[in-house]
Amino acid sequence: MENFTFTFPATNKIDRFAHVGVVGSGDLEVLMEPSSDLQTEVTIRTGITGFETTWEPLIQRFFTQHDIAAKVKINDFGATPGVVKLRLEQALEVAANE
Repeated sequence: MENFTFTFPATNKIDRFAHVGVVGSGDLEVLMEPSSDLQTEVTIRTGITGFETTWEPLIQRFFTQHDIAAKVKINDFGATPGVVKLRLEQALEVAANE
């Protein structure tokens, strides 16, 4: 199991908790919650080792495009970058809608 954390500055807060996806073969879950700090903290837990250099630009690109202050937990079970982006978009949609 590999764990890593990325932190980004942020200015826009989300209002709601979001949980999307499931940890299963080739998928992942994303938990997104409001942060009182003006930053985004992304914690990734994955059973696939050696891919931090793949995760970092994907996560950085997403949170550069979506300036939100949140605590994000990603539990991965071999998801592709496309699935990661899809789940992050879904979580953001849930967290932003009332």
